[in-house]
Amino acid sequence: MTRRGYLLVALAGSVLSLAGAFFFQYVMAILPCHLCILQRWPHAVMVAVAAVALFLPKTVFMLAGALAAVVSTALAIYHSGVERKLWAGPSDCTGGQDLSGLTGADLLSTDITIGVVQCDEISYSILGLSFANYNILLSLGLVVIWGLAARSRA
Repeated sequence: MTRRGYLLVALAGSVLSLAGAFFFQYVMAILPCHLCILQRWPHAVMVAVAAVALFLPKTVFMLAGALAAVVSTALAIYHSGVERKLWAGPSDCTGGQDLSGLTGADLLSTDITIGVVQCDEISYSILGLSFANYNILLSLGLVVIWGLAARSRA
């Protein structure tokens, strides 16, 4: 396969990942947690890098795409571990908030209409795997594809 072919596959992988995330959020009403949203950024970077690299097929862009895929993989592994209770997640989405400044009335108030989606709970799974688990697999595949693009001829 040519470098352009690998770039198109990498571009499609990240575009489909983002499209899937937005589909589940806006069509299926499965709200993302803080870590889910963070995992979208490396895919957005890969889309931008791939778009540029299609016109300027320099190896540095392939390496930047591979680095973004590695970051995406690391974030997905971290989130998967938080979901599986293997390690603690960020306090802003795992129930570790400091409630000491609130009164009993504050805690019992129903005025708050927007809830926090917990990062340490699996909101939806397909075949026993969470979205973060699938992102690990996709991102590892993208690391390989970006690496192949870097090694191929322009």
